[in-house]
Amino acid sequence: MTPRRQLALVVLACAVGAVLALVAAGRPWEVAVTPRPAPLPDLRSVHTGGDRWPWLPALGWVGLAGAGALVATRGAARRVVGGLLGLAGAGLAVAGGGVALGLAGTGADRAAGGWPALAGLAGLLVAGAGAVAVAGGRRWPAMGARYQRAGRSARRGSGGGPPGTGSEDRPSAPEAAAGSRPELLWEALDRGEDPTDR
Repeated sequence: MTPRRQLALVVLACAVGAVLALVAAGRPWEVAVTPRPAPLPDLRSVHTGGDRWPWLPALGWVGLAGAGALVATRGAARRVVGGLLGLAGAGLAVAGGGVALGLAGTGADRAAGGWPALAGLAGLLVAGAGAVAVAGGRRWPAMGARYQRAGRSARRGSGGGPPGTGSEDRPSAPEAAAGSRPELLWEALDRGEDPTDR
């Protein structure tokens, strides 16, 4: 699998997991039943995941923002984003999985549907995307990287200035760097050349 395709799949998995987590956090997770004397019916109060753990939606938003950050960052910054995604996904997985398995009860009488389990699976998706980004993100392309080298080469090949300015007669960046005339260095920078690129 090419690095570009791997990046696309990881970003997609992270975004899907984050959206699922946000949806699940807003749905009923638990139903608390308060008995009342007859003939009054019992009181039932429904609690969403966000009601019980207000940080759950925040972790979902972190996952969604992290999906975009994976595309926009590179190198060490991308690994930091991957680490944050791993922590956010782990929090979602522990909360959702704990409620679904009955390990993180909050005093309610029963779980409401499969939303906690969905949140746990969504957390695993986000955490997995973060782990893959930490492990192999340095090989992935960054946003706009495919155009930088081509644009730079085109500027060098065209002489870096409009016709009739005589820019093709000016010394190249290495020549400007070799000479001690500051105005030649500035002219090279104006043409988009790097005076340190020998």
